[in-house]
Amino acid sequence: MQIFLWIVLLIVVGIAIFAVQNSNAQVVVIKFLLWEYKTSLVYTILGSIGLGVLLTLLFWIPRAIRASFQRKHTNQEIPPT
Repeated sequence: MQIFLWIVLLIVVGIAIFAVQNSNAQVVVIKFLLWEYKTSLVYTILGSIGLGVLLTLLFWIPRAIRASFQRKHTNQEIPPT
């Protein structure tokens, strides 16, 4: 678990360094159907990373909960020796 936290910390620090170094990046226009939004390229990349993390968590959490219940159910079925 600690290795996972260290990896997450390194990723967050890397993203922060990326954002600071590219704070004066060019402006991009994001278009979706009738919606149009102007933003910095850095914010677009950071938003994409955040959205990817969020979607990953949305798909991972139900699977982790289901596995936890199955593990708990399996432990209850096996009598202790």
